[in-house]
Amino acid sequence: MPKQPKQPKQPEEPVPSPDRLADALRTTVGALVRATRSSDRLASIPATVLDLLDRQGPMTTADLAASRGVRHQTMAATVKELTEAGFLAVGPDPADARKRILTLTQEGTNAIEADRSDRVSLLARTIADGLTDDEQRLLAHALPVLDRIVARIARSSPPDDRGPVTGAW
Repeated sequence: MPKQPKQPKQPEEPVPSPDRLADALRTTVGALVRATRSSDRLASIPATVLDLLDRQGPMTTADLAASRGVRHQTMAATVKELTEAGFLAVGPDPADARKRILTLTQEGTNAIEADRSDRVSLLARTIADGLTDDEQRLLAHALPVLDRIVARIARSSPPDDRGPVTGAW
């Protein structure tokens, strides 16, 4: 069997600058988040509150406000709406009777899980219908890289000292 001639080595694609990658990543992830919100049943502000309570557990209105960088009064209005809708329960803090602890009700849990499920279904359909097998494998390999970026940002981010924002957050 004759030897195949060696193929000339293709020059490697230049590495894009971190600034260019960062800008493209920010734009793409933002667009992805906005596109998947199209299937949400909950508005983004109430969904954020329910998501925080689901992921981090019971907390006070002040804790929620601090975690979102909004004024206590702004968060209190959202909490009131969610409580009246049956998504949150308010109870005493066993460690400090002056505080009130917010927990998700079963209805609140069902609402946030339904939104998540709808987003996952939308993404799964889009991936199945729009990506080749090779592209799906490429996406699967990229996800751990994105996770590392998130973890590094979380470790290195200074505390949020912008102060509370006002109005609808």
